[in-house]
Amino acid sequence: MFNMEMKKRISLELRNRKPAEVVELVVDNCRSSDGEVEGLTDEYSELEILSMVNIGLTSLSKLPSLPKLRQLEVSDNTISGGLDTLAEKCPNLTYLNLSGNKIKELSAVEVLNVKNLKSLDLYSCEVTSLDDYRESVFELLPQLTYLDGYDQEDNEAPDSEADNDDEAGPPGDDDDDDDDDDDDDDDDEGSEGDEEEVGLSYLMKDGIQDEEDDGDYVEEEEDDEEEEEDGDEDGVQGEKRKRDVEDEGDDEDDE
Repeated sequence: MFNMEMKKRISLELRNRKPAEVVELVVDNCRSSDGEVEGLTDEYSELEILSMVNIGLTSLSKLPSLPKLRQLEVSDNTISGGLDTLAEKCPNLTYLNLSGNKIKELSAVEVLNVKNLKSLDLYSCEVTSLDDYRESVFELLPQLTYLDGYDQEDNEAPDSEADNDDEAGPPGDDDDDDDDDDDDDDDDEGSEGDEEEVGLSYLMKDGIQDEEDDGDYVEEEEDDEEEEEDGDEDGVQGEKRKRDVEDEGDDEDDE
């Protein structure tokens, strides 16, 4: 799009729309053939935002009437004057960015009698190097709230996008809710896991106890067997002694 003629660029940006249907128009980095606004007409009656950054503008005198225009971006051009037309053609203008232009004198700024103008940017313009620059501009333009992004007390201008985000709710709320849900799920899973571990431990404990009981039973059986064996041996020995006594009696009778 760089170096494309401004008229052609505006025509392309229409995208099959009628001029009256366009609310925002950005034609940055194209080229104005004579340093004036070209291809933009009064038909853009609904236009609210217009950006013409770095297109070689030297004046805004040919800017058409844009009654609903609120934001005008014309930074990085070579505009040095002709700003007096804005009060008549853009009565609802609230934000004007003239950064990087050839504004050298306060007189060029003084003509900005736009009653709704709240924010003006003059970064990188020679006028900013003048003594008491900020105080002078606020005095010349009492309707102004912010100059170069700050008010008279050096409070920074709010970011419109940040404001929208705040209205939508603090970022991360939904994520926190999701995290809470995940934590709940983890807790539930942890509880179930603990129950399973407890159950398993209980069963294993019972199994170990059963094995110990079985061991005791086996030992008792072995003891009983040993006692029976001892009893059998005692019986055998008793029988033997009994036979020996009988044999001795027989021998005495024979004598």
